[in-house]
Amino acid sequence: MVAKLLGLAFLYLTTGPFTFSAHGTSVYPVPTSSVKINPNWEVVYQDTDVYGVVGKAVILECGTSVPDIYIWSFTKPGTDAIKAVVYNLGKGPRIQQFAETLGHLTIISNSAAVSIEKLPLAAHGLFTCQAFYNIDKEPVVYYYYVHLNVRVPVSKPYLLLSDVSPVEGSTMWMRCNLENGTGPIQYVWQHETHSGNITVVAQGSSNLINITDINRNHTGWYRCVATNAVNSESSNRLWLDTIYGPDIPRIDVTPYSITERGYSALERETVSLMCQAPSNPASQYVWFYNNSQVYSGPQYTITKILRMHTGDYACLAQNTYLNTRSKKTISLTVYYPPDGSPSCSVEAALNHTALKLLCVWAGGFPSPSLDWTGDLVQAGKTQVDAEQQTNLQSGTAIILPSGSVTPNSLFRCVGSHPALKQTTECNTRTYIPPAEPVCFAYVTNTQQYLMLSCSWDGGAPKALVWWEGPGGQSKGGQENSNILILRYGTARSGKPYTCYAKHPLLVEAKSCRLTLEAPVLLTQRRVISVYEGSDVQLTCNLRANYLPANDITWFNNQGVDVRDTSKYMLLQTSAWANLTVRETDEMQDSGEYRCSTSNAVGGAEINVTLVVKRYPMPPNATLIRATYNSRQRNEVELEWQVDGTEETGGWTGFHVEHQLVSERPNKRRSSNISQLQLERIASQDWYRTIIQDPGSRSHTVRGLTPTVTYQFRITPINHRTIGHPSPTKTPAEPRNSMYPAVIGAAIGGMLFAAILTVLLLMYIIRNRNNNPRLHDMLFGMQHSQSRENINFPEDEMVRGSDGGIEDIGGLSTAGPAVSIPRASSPLTASPRSATPTPTSQAPPSGDDNEPVSVTITVKAAES
Repeated sequence: MVAKLLGLAFLYLTTGPFTFSAHGTSVYPVPTSSVKINPNWEVVYQDTDVYGVVGKAVILECGTSVPDIYIWSFTKPGTDAIKAVVYNLGKGPRIQQFAETLGHLTIISNSAAVSIEKLPLAAHGLFTCQAFYNIDKEPVVYYYYVHLNVRVPVSKPYLLLSDVSPVEGSTMWMRCNLENGTGPIQYVWQHETHSGNITVVAQGSSNLINITDINRNHTGWYRCVATNAVNSESSNRLWLDTIYGPDIPRIDVTPYSITERGYSALERETVSLMCQAPSNPASQYVWFYNNSQVYSGPQYTITKILRMHTGDYACLAQNTYLNTRSKKTISLTVYYPPDGSPSCSVEAALNHTALKLLCVWAGGFPSPSLDWTGDLVQAGKTQVDAEQQTNLQSGTAIILPSGSVTPNSLFRCVGSHPALKQTTECNTRTYIPPAEPVCFAYVTNTQQYLMLSCSWDGGAPKALVWWEGPGGQSKGGQENSNILILRYGTARSGKPYTCYAKHPLLVEAKSCRLTLEAPVLLTQRRVISVYEGSDVQLTCNLRANYLPANDITWFNNQGVDVRDTSKYMLLQTSAWANLTVRETDEMQDSGEYRCSTSNAVGGAEINVTLVVKRYPMPPNATLIRATYNSRQRNEVELEWQVDGTEETGGWTGFHVEHQLVSERPNKRRSSNISQLQLERIASQDWYRTIIQDPGSRSHTVRGLTPTVTYQFRITPINHRTIGHPSPTKTPAEPRNSMYPAVIGAAIGGMLFAAILTVLLLMYIIRNRNNNPRLHDMLFGMQHSQSRENINFPEDEMVRGSDGGIEDIGGLSTAGPAVSIPRASSPLTASPRSATPTPTSQAPPSGDDNEPVSVTITVKAAES
């Protein structure tokens, strides 16, 4: 219809190059050139390619601006049929029923673009938008050809193998099958090993690959990945299991020991024979000992192997799937040398007067050979008798007199065994302990026992240590160290406990001594005197003595154990404890303080006397003045004096106190007459202000309520000692010292106002013709009426204010003379009036001006 109106035909022409872009699920075409108005009434054509994906959304554009009329149509590939999809002839878009076959089609608001959601494959084809612009003027027609290419994403591929278990050396193929997908499609073949490494085997457009000469390295997971312009999908992986083997077995012997004849093992050890032959499926193993089957399995373990197990061991590996086998044989010899290596030691003999050298190497077959070497040994050794030699079994011992051995001598024992390639040796050295014997005492945690320890560490051989104490408190000898255990509190104070240590290389025994003592406490001062309110420190020191003491404990004057509180501060170490008493008070803190401690021998305590003194009573003070400093009654100035000396040694400050006083009516009867009186009632609370300056003699109290009556008093203080309060005093009202100033200010203000008034009146009178209304309002209408009613000559005579008649010159040559009364302003003056202002009279300046006499009187009333 529109075509008939415009006289145009439907033409479908293909134009030049085009571009397109895709974003996510929607594709937005981009015109190759901007819209141009053709002045020759020619139709403008534009081609655009748009790519969409099945099931997604796509937008088809119809120009960059909204046309007046547009028609969308669709042409299926391979046909010439044009079917309308949607049109808008100016009354809104009309979607055709045919559009349902092309997906969920909607028109984008404020444009002619078409949005297709859930794109079907049937929408693949040519969409034409006929757009008409400027219908009312010079119509312009555009044809937008939108070639919609609907692509199908590739579906999930699946993999096919010609043989999932090929034999090593054979050939096989793999195929990647796909149900849907728009071409071209690329295929990638991936191989994943046991360790997780993924490699690309092949890639290309073919979905089939062939693999020749299969080997065991091809075993693993395989998958194919199919990719087109829309998406990429990967198949599930399939396992390719290559069949091979078995290879020649490998035998591992644990523990590993190899000889000229093969492997060797020590008797009574556990020997493990592991056979490994790579094969798929896994090999089955059979073990043979001297051609006799003894075990089935890859690992043959012999626990506690014996010498009879020496022989040949063979491992047979076989692949039951391929029916193939392989075999390997080893030789195992069992040896049993002595365990470890020879052990050398030196001991004390003959009551620590000789040395005994021991060399032992137990086990082995045959028995090991042991021998002591050295010139000193050959010169001074004495062989042990046959009975003792038998008890040593696989070892040897010799005894050397201590006099023939010097300190720091070295002795060596050499051992050999047929099972060992080299000889084994050990050595020992004799030396005296490097330090002196050490003695010390300590107490168990439960304080049940006192332990006296003595040690002489080091040395070879070890020294003999024993205790000797008073009252039979002794203990026999032990090597290197010895501990004497005493019950707590049973030790002898001041008595020595001696520890003796004997070494074979020394003739005389060494010793160390402990003398146990009860603790002794010291203090700097036994009696301490302070004034109350100050902090004082009590000291307690532990004199250095050997046996350690328990913690030092302080008890206060009430006998209570002291802890850190707000009243007490305790600083202590293991050797001293200081007690600080804060804010001392005479009644609370004076008395005996006790410092105590103890140890395993006994206890000790010391008393410290604390005397807390009160400061002396300060002298009395008297209020000599209490006055309000203003009519507002919110501040009071106080002044006082101190009785006695003016020196500040007897007091440290003052308490300025004030108290509220209220008044209430009190009705009393006197004879028959009822009288109403006021009774002052003082509150119980005194409000205190502390003045810490002892030299202060005055103070101003601020922030008072003007309507409340107060009482004030002053109390001197000496540190914590509070003196007697002074008699109370009620503040007096302030003097009228401002009256003269106020009166002077009032008089000055009135004089200033009077001068201004005189000047104003003079101005009004002199300019009465210019301002007649203002003049009449102040002086009345009489003067004006007198001017209007002059009809007779006698009217010219006017009585002045002083009773006389004043003759004024005529005002006009044509009429009778006019007589104007003289105005005056008498003001009454009081006896206390200020000096009158002189009468001001202005000379006549014309026919209309007359002199005016004015007198001003100011009265200052005393308030």
